[in-house]
Amino acid sequence: MDRLIFHIDVNSAFLSWEAVYRLHILGEKTDLRQIPSAVGGDVKKRHGIILARSLPAKQYGVRTGDTLADALRLCPELVVVPPHYDLYEACSKALMELLKEYSPCVEQYSVDEAFCDMTGTAHLYGSPVAAANLMKDRILKELGFTVNIGISTNKVLAKMASDFKKPNLVHTLFPDEIESKLWGLPVDELFYVGHATKRKLHALGIHTIGELAKTDLDILRAHFKKFGQVIYAFANGIDMSVVSDEPPKNKGYGNSTTIAFDVDRPDTAKMILLSLAETVCTRLRADNAMATVVAVGIVNNEFKHETHQMTLFSPTNITNEVHRAACILFDELWDGSPIRKLGIHTGKVVYGGAERQMNLFDLDRYERFIKLDRAVDMVRERYGEDSIMRAVFLKNPVYHMAGGVAPEKRRPDYGNGIKE
Repeated sequence: MDRLIFHIDVNSAFLSWEAVYRLHILGEKTDLRQIPSAVGGDVKKRHGIILARSLPAKQYGVRTGDTLADALRLCPELVVVPPHYDLYEACSKALMELLKEYSPCVEQYSVDEAFCDMTGTAHLYGSPVAAANLMKDRILKELGFTVNIGISTNKVLAKMASDFKKPNLVHTLFPDEIESKLWGLPVDELFYVGHATKRKLHALGIHTIGELAKTDLDILRAHFKKFGQVIYAFANGIDMSVVSDEPPKNKGYGNSTTIAFDVDRPDTAKMILLSLAETVCTRLRADNAMATVVAVGIVNNEFKHETHQMTLFSPTNITNEVHRAACILFDELWDGSPIRKLGIHTGKVVYGGAERQMNLFDLDRYERFIKLDRAVDMVRERYGEDSIMRAVFLKNPVYHMAGGVAPEKRRPDYGNGIKE
């Protein structure tokens, strides 16, 4: 029996979820989906990026990823609302629970996307298309937002199908439909092909997915190494990955933060790195993981990006150790330019009780740090992340756990209406 895979994708997820909450919970009359609107960050804090936009906003040329300033130039009447991540997590969870009623194997691909392995189950509801329409219509009726559903025999083709005409539609892309539905599309619409790959493919005279599918594989390998084989397979509808309801383990943990002011002092930068280390290491400890590599990224006020990394003596998830490594990297990397954004990222993650290389000079300190971090985690888990913080962050504009989502963005608060 051929596999049967559904890909479910929420249409303009953040904006749809905001609209549904405002209409059905707050009783507002304006549907954000019907007017030029967008979910975006705070210009004053320099987080001014469009996270989602309505179809009317799209008609003005507003795109996801645009700065708010650019979006407002394209559409001066654009209604911008701030993001509320607790709301989005709740909507995402409700969606996944509904999908599990249709399939024994649901893989959450992102907060607003999922794959369902419908092999042997779709025909319980009629044809695969009938099953997808039933699922789609129930999501709208019970949860209030629309989705696109793509249907195929593997994950890549199902995902490509869900990206066809939107919103609130079901599309198929079976192997015998690849030539008619897929090959005529621009090559950058293929999954995994971004702007840089698009430019390289265009330089090779490859402009459509069909042209990529018919290109000699040796030519693609010569220019793209193993990645050339991947996009060649996708263009030909080949994907052997399976739908898995077990989330893969993280290969790395990281957080970054755009700073509300230009940082030109090393002590301030290192305080921000400490707040990032708090967030990253809390996540590592929660997953019983340790990192062997620490990297620091800096973006200056001219948007120049630099990174630097180091391998640690032993794997760790101790906040002080990761911060100490980050400070060493920062001192080696920073050229004195005003800093706009800082990040800490970790790699070569090991899980479980990883062996630690003994060091007689820090054995006692290591044990004390383990107990300290464990106690702090327990307090924050019980009373909230703001219940305990380092004294250096008191009455300080730097949030003590930067890089995550600030509390004011997590909790929906619509007291000021929808107009920013």
